Amino acid sequence: MARYKIINILMLTAILSSCASQFGPFVDRRREAGGLSNGALYVGKSKPDEPAICYNRLYTSFDEVQKLADEECVKNKTGTRATPVKETVFSCRLLVPNHYYFKCEQ
Repeated sequence: MARYKIINILMLTAILSSCASQFGPFVDRRREAGGLSNGALYVGKSKPDEPAICYNRLYTSFDEVQKLADEECVKNKTGTRATPVKETVFSCRLLVPNHYYFKCEQ
């Protein structure tokens, strides 16, 4: 009987740890297979010069979101820093419901 309790505790721990990784912020951009140009290659709310970051306010600080947006601007060579434009709620995924929109600047 104790063996089943240990197995159940291990299974529950594995499930909870996999769910916790779903709260991380990410750039809201998906790759469209077969797109030849940059305009058709990526779909989603994020553009190379206007990154849109999905995040969960309970688990992610604004500094982390800002850092991710800055890195996106530098990676796309559209600016050196990102300036926040607006924030929306319940417009992304279930576990990361907030969107923060940025504009890349030099």
